[in-house]
Amino acid sequence: MPGDKALFGNAVREAKKLVEKVVRPGNICLDATCGSGQDTEFLAQLVGANGRVYAFDVQKVALDQTLSRLNSGNLTDRITLIHDGHHHLTKHVSDQLSCVMFNLGYLPGGNKQITTKPETTIEALEQATKILRPWGLITMVIYTGHPGGEEEAASVEDWVSDLEQTRWIVVRLTYPNWQQYPPYLLAVQKRGGVM
Repeated sequence: MPGDKALFGNAVREAKKLVEKVVRPGNICLDATCGSGQDTEFLAQLVGANGRVYAFDVQKVALDQTLSRLNSGNLTDRITLIHDGHHHLTKHVSDQLSCVMFNLGYLPGGNKQITTKPETTIEALEQATKILRPWGLITMVIYTGHPGGEEEAASVEDWVSDLEQTRWIVVRLTYPNWQQYPPYLLAVQKRGGVM
């Protein structure tokens, strides 16, 4: 029966719902923290055969997992894997991006000592804004339940709070009644006509 399902899922699901509203076949997108490749695969499906997805990670194991996932879906022809930190984004990418996805924290099932860091995440966000097309979208799924997670979240919150309202739309989706540090979503959309 209509209306008998939850309107909201977890932060990752909600990020994907927003991305689906923005990305079209032929677009160029970026997964700033590819991890196990779920977001890279999702973006590769959205951009289609004529689109391109750049996927960054500092861990070779993450890139290997992503490549394996994309091989099984026959999607490797539309992705470029980059073994580098996302704060070097513009060294590798100059295309106008429709979407940039971040999952901050550590690689699930990987070394929990290797995490995203406030200073490199902010640098990556700054670079992403420079090559995001008008009405393009940046999503950030933020995890705070690990050492350094709350500090990174605070840095990102400060960064989005400083974005000019006339140029950027910023939305936060949190889960105040969920237990054990649920990840939450910050989304930033560039207003049209702004370069």
